[in-house]
Amino acid sequence: MMRQPGKLLSLKCLAMAVTISVAGCTVGPDYQRPTLDIPDLFRGEKPDPVSTVSLADTAWWQVFKDPVLIQLINDGLANNHDLRIAAARVDQYRALAGVTRGAMFPQVGAGIGYNANNASKLSDPANTASDDTFRNWDAGLQISWELDLFGRLRRNDEAALARWLATEEGRRGVTVTLVSDIASAYFKLRQYDLELDIAKRTLVANTKQVDLYRERLDGGSSNRLEVDQAEANRAFTASRIPEFERRIAVQENRINLLLGRNPGPVKRGQTLTAQSMPPLLPVGLPLQLLDRRPDILQAEQDMVAANADVGAAKALFFPSIGITGTTGGLSRDFNDLGRGDAAIWSAGGNLLQPLFKGGAIRFNYEAAQAQFQQALAQYQKAVQNSFRETADAIVAIEKFRAAREEIEKMVVALQDASDLARARYDGGLSSYLDILIVDQRLFDAELQLAELRGAEFTAMADLYRTLGGGWSTQLKPPVAE
Repeated sequence: MMRQPGKLLSLKCLAMAVTISVAGCTVGPDYQRPTLDIPDLFRGEKPDPVSTVSLADTAWWQVFKDPVLIQLINDGLANNHDLRIAAARVDQYRALAGVTRGAMFPQVGAGIGYNANNASKLSDPANTASDDTFRNWDAGLQISWELDLFGRLRRNDEAALARWLATEEGRRGVTVTLVSDIASAYFKLRQYDLELDIAKRTLVANTKQVDLYRERLDGGSSNRLEVDQAEANRAFTASRIPEFERRIAVQENRINLLLGRNPGPVKRGQTLTAQSMPPLLPVGLPLQLLDRRPDILQAEQDMVAANADVGAAKALFFPSIGITGTTGGLSRDFNDLGRGDAAIWSAGGNLLQPLFKGGAIRFNYEAAQAQFQQALAQYQKAVQNSFRETADAIVAIEKFRAAREEIEKMVVALQDASDLARARYDGGLSSYLDILIVDQRLFDAELQLAELRGAEFTAMADLYRTLGGGWSTQLKPPVAE
């Protein structure tokens, strides 16, 4: 069976189009990671020994070992609203990338239609028309294809893919931040619990002191001044309790929001004093952050997309080439559409070279270049900000630990001083004012120690976040029974 000339011509045109499209060039710059000023070590990092091992290589449930905290983080990863939004955004941009890629392929459509029209016999000078009404059915396939000779569609596809990957890094960034935020909020809650416990314990001691001096006053062995001072000290301690209870309630509400829950109580695990922190927290090298921190990777993908947009904008200066084709049938009777003598086909091509658009193409190209410069600056800022955040976390852990160790010594000394002050008072060697001063200092020192312990654990969670911790692990977190 011989091929019809029209079909042979269509196949030749299609083969030529594929060859041209594949062989086409891609205008515009190809992406290259920019040169950055990267320090050898983080500020505050010990230069010896230098190791590529990083805290971020450890899964988060191996860093935060409190079983209740692990379960809270699991709940947050399952229900947090920001994480759900980020996941939906990934799905959105994945679909948009598919839409953009679809433009690179031939667009094929099928259709069927009916048409009727009436012709005027008076318009026929020879009056040869036998019928003035024409009715026809038509059905067929239509194809159109823009040949991506200069890479505009490929650059659009490259940009769409990069934006999809950027949203994926954004989702990972939300995950890392969520883990850190829940851990930080939990440690802060345990700090408030400890402060409340200190206040209640001190209030009990103050109340006993007031009762003792009242008994002595009634027995004539004390005076009104001592009773008033003891009462004032007890009232000051009692006034701190409502504030700690307020902080606890607010912190519980914040944790529940992170977990995707309504306000309510939060389960506790280990006390703050029972929590353990590694004696040495390795941070690795600054260069590692470029391939580990999700916000840096997201900024880089945004830069890749902006770079591709520059190429797509440049391609608009060049001609666009397209081919179109139609094949099908045309017949007065619907049942005859499939007959050979009802067949119709058409094939064509077009080339459009922009000549004058009032400078719109040039301005569009300049805008794309400016957008790339913005993306470049955002990337450089993200990199330097990662160095700053990590250095801040390193110095925070170091200084909080040093201050905590000194306050621990202070608390021990004040506890001993409190015992001595009471012994001296009972022996008649000093006044109640010595006891009052020591007790107030001891109360403040214990609260300060609780605050420093909380700050030290919070700084550890922040360091884990700044290092991009845990997002690359393939392990699955444990589920509490």
